[in-house]
Amino acid sequence: MEYHNPVLLKETVDGLNIKPDGVYVDVTFGGGGHSKEILRRLGVNGKLFGFDQDEDAWVNALTDERFILIQENFRYIKRFLRFHGIKQVDGVLADLGVSSHQFDVPERGFSTRFDADLDMRMSKRNELDAFKVINEYDDINLKRIFSDYGELKIAPVLARTIIEAREYKLISTTEELKSVLQRFLPEQFKNKVLAQIYQAIRIEVNQEMDVLKEFLEQSLEILKPEGRLSVISYHSLEDRLVKRFMKNGMFEGEPERDFFGNFSVPFTLIGKLIVPSEEEIKINNRARSAKLRIAEKK
Repeated sequence: MEYHNPVLLKETVDGLNIKPDGVYVDVTFGGGGHSKEILRRLGVNGKLFGFDQDEDAWVNALTDERFILIQENFRYIKRFLRFHGIKQVDGVLADLGVSSHQFDVPERGFSTRFDADLDMRMSKRNELDAFKVINEYDDINLKRIFSDYGELKIAPVLARTIIEAREYKLISTTEELKSVLQRFLPEQFKNKVLAQIYQAIRIEVNQEMDVLKEFLEQSLEILKPEGRLSVISYHSLEDRLVKRFMKNGMFEGEPERDFFGNFSVPFTLIGKLIVPSEEEIKINNRARSAKLRIAEKK
């Protein structure tokens, strides 16, 4: 079984506008699909750094003198590139979200298809897991994650139901969680609502929104002028942050105007939003929600 089938492979790497002797970063190494394509286009003096916090991905490390795999969360991109003597790069690629491998390994707890311990950690070194979120978070914080990260209008009753249930018995597995929330999972909407619930918990466990913000801000710092940022997102929360940052260089509000009333923004948008073709979605169903945005630093 392939570890991860890279989405929008050609389009994402094309977006980096690879220079043969450039320095590039693939912050979501996974199965190495995007990294292999970058290396294929690099010359002998080019350099590629990969990041992945998931221990399972490290077995895919590529044997290539031009490649270094950094076994850390990409929220630390600037720190670890500096450690390797790199202050600026020509391009950064990110394929956000959960890998095919993480979805397909039942014990990781990411998939609604399997019964597993409540985990959902992208790195097993993280202290916070789904069990702690479900069994230790108070009403306010459970409501917050289901509302903010799952975009669920029923967040208050979901939170209350979980808190009432765990007073009798701790909720330890994904099937136990489904059982507790069964009355909110009507058959015709079951998969959609479950996906939103899982997404909310997973984002909280892995601090995905904070990590994404930190990564985007640092990417702007480390990119050279005319350096490219190529980012694939899979849900509206991620895509909104990426879109706003590429457009304005900030996540909220609008940039300040100069004396002439013009905005000063750090990026030039490259092309329009790119989504997978029908052919790619047929081959890889998980590509269906992918959105690729590309920007160039001014």
